[in-house]
Amino acid sequence: MSFAGKTAVVTGASSGIGRALAVGLAKQGARVGATARRADLLADLVREVRATGGTIEAAPADATDQKALTAAIHELAGKLGPVDLLIANAGVALPSGADPMNVPGVEEMMRVNFLGAVYAFEAVMASMLARGSGHLVAISSLAAFKGLPGSAGYCASKAAIKTYCEGLRIELSARGVAVTCVCPGFIDTPMTKQNKDPMPFLMSADAAAERILRALPGRPGVYSFPKAMRILMGLARAAPDRFIAKRVKVRVASTDGSSK
Repeated sequence: MSFAGKTAVVTGASSGIGRALAVGLAKQGARVGATARRADLLADLVREVRATGGTIEAAPADATDQKALTAAIHELAGKLGPVDLLIANAGVALPSGADPMNVPGVEEMMRVNFLGAVYAFEAVMASMLARGSGHLVAISSLAAFKGLPGSAGYCASKAAIKTYCEGLRIELSARGVAVTCVCPGFIDTPMTKQNKDPMPFLMSADAAAERILRALPGRPGVYSFPKAMRILMGLARAAPDRFIAKRVKVRVASTDGSSK
């Protein structure tokens, strides 16, 4: 799938991967719709894209407010045309281990990281099914593959959207609508700058967005990167719990560095 002439909507577009994806899509000729909570940062994004000749519209909305998010996405579609590509990128990360448990933080991550993507998908699903075409993408994380100490809630929220995408992908496989779950490793963003622990194979948001946009035309079911971090997480999945408990100290600001 070429992005030129397509309508692409990105949630959580005010910073991090979402912003980089919006800029990259516009450079490739897409009509970009951007939504996030922070209207001021969205306005900066719009100015930057339009200054280089790109087509972009913005509609601020909180990803956890289904009514507001749906209205924003429909507003963008009204201005740009039916949505061909929806990237649910909005995300947040908070400490979520056992002591303290931080139940409010876990609830917030599930609302943003999981339900925020579900709401975004629902806003365009009927239109895509009616047309028999479209591409739904959710930004998850390599943290979806392994529960890690100190980040149990974050890992669970990312695993939830990964599994949800899998179910949708199978159900929609014969209806012309593709579903992709993107699972990045550590991405250098304002969010991950809060992380005091080592972040192996750290990648810039621009480099991550470039990889994602190269992969999406192939409509993969799951796209995880970088390879070295994917291998590391695979080894972690096979390792005994006692090994992880002793050697992995995780107070992850987030791996993907997405924003709400």
